[in-house]
Amino acid sequence: MTDQTTAPDPSLPQADPPALIGEPVAEQLPPEEATSNPVPKKSGAVRETIETLLLALLIFVAVRQVVLNFRVDGHSMDPNLHNGEMLLVNRRSYSDFNPATLINWIPGVDVDGHVYHPFGGISRGDIIVFNPPNGDKPYIKRIIGLPGDVISFQGGYVYVNGTQLDEPYIEAGITNCPTASCRAPVTVGPDQVYVLGDNRGNSEDSRYFGPFDIDSIIGKAWITYWPLSDLGSVPHYDYPNIPEASASSGN
Repeated sequence: MTDQTTAPDPSLPQADPPALIGEPVAEQLPPEEATSNPVPKKSGAVRETIETLLLALLIFVAVRQVVLNFRVDGHSMDPNLHNGEMLLVNRRSYSDFNPATLINWIPGVDVDGHVYHPFGGISRGDIIVFNPPNGDKPYIKRIIGLPGDVISFQGGYVYVNGTQLDEPYIEAGITNCPTASCRAPVTVGPDQVYVLGDNRGNSEDSRYFGPFDIDSIIGKAWITYWPLSDLGSVPHYDYPNIPEASASSGN
C-alpha cells in the first residue's frame, strides 16, 4: 500500500496560517495616524520674547514720561531730606490739559475750554527739583513764594505778603539774608517761584539767585524709596495763615 497525498484545491478559499503563540502582530495604521506630531518651531518662542521685550520697553518709556529718580546730593534740605536719599520725582505734577485743544484744530472752531491740572497746580510748600538760574546741576528746594508774592526777611524769619511764615519743620529763627539782593522785599514775578532750602544756613537758594521761571522746574519730589527706613511720601506743609498776593496788594 502506498501513501496517498492530496494537493490543495486552488478553487477553495485558503485559511491563514495560525499565528505562533507569543509572536507579535504588527497592525498597520492609517497614514495620518502613523506620522508623528510635528515639533514646535523655535520661531514662535523668539516672537514671544521679542513681543515681551517691546512691551517692557513701552512701559519703561511711559513711566519715564511721568516719573524720574533723583538722589539728594548735599545737606541743604536737612533735617527733612538727607544726603544720599533717593526720590521719585513727578515730572507731570504741574502739567495742564485743556480738552478744547482736541477740537480747536478743526477749521473755524475756536473754543476756550477749561484748563485742568491732573496732579494739582503749584503750591507753596512743595519740594521741587529744578534747573537753577546759575546753570549748575539740578537743585532741590521748597517753594516759599508764588507769582505775585512779596518775600522779606526780618529777625531770622521769612515774611510772605507781610505775614510771618510758620515753619515747624525747621528750627525757629534761623533764616537770615546773606546777600544784598534779599535785604529789601522781593516781589515774585509772573510765572515765577521763590524757593528756600530747609537748612537755611547751608543752602544756595533764591536768596542768592532770586525768583526763577516755573518752566525751569523738572518736577515735584513725590516719594522717598531709599533708604527703606525713610520709605514714604515726601513731606509737604501748608501755610493757611498766608494771605493771597492779590489780597495783600488790595486788588
